[in-house]
Amino acid sequence: MKQHTEFYGRVLNNLRKLMNDKGITQAAMGDAIGASESSMSKIFTGQATLTIDHLANLASHLSISVADILYYGEEKKAEDPVEAVLQIKLKKDKKDQVLKLVFGDNNIEILNK
Repeated sequence: MKQHTEFYGRVLNNLRKLMNDKGITQAAMGDAIGASESSMSKIFTGQATLTIDHLANLASHLSISVADILYYGEEKKAEDPVEAVLQIKLKKDKKDQVLKLVFGDNNIEILNK
């Protein structure tokens, strides 16, 4: 249950940041999700619950995704593919054995291309 509470708290903090950054009032946010300003106040004080429908309506109103709200302010990191190059120095007889192990009997065809 603690994880849910922490997640919910993080979502509310993200909403506060979003409101602050975009100059959105609680009344305007309430209008976007079909709630009154007092209902929004209750959501932020923990007296009422923010639902996924509220988040979806707000995201739609702001032309962003729910994920943008959930992770607002967090730095997005592009995952670059990892490329590794292995270089091994071998004598000719060992090189042929390794190539045969890696490429099977097709190693001569591959090397001749």
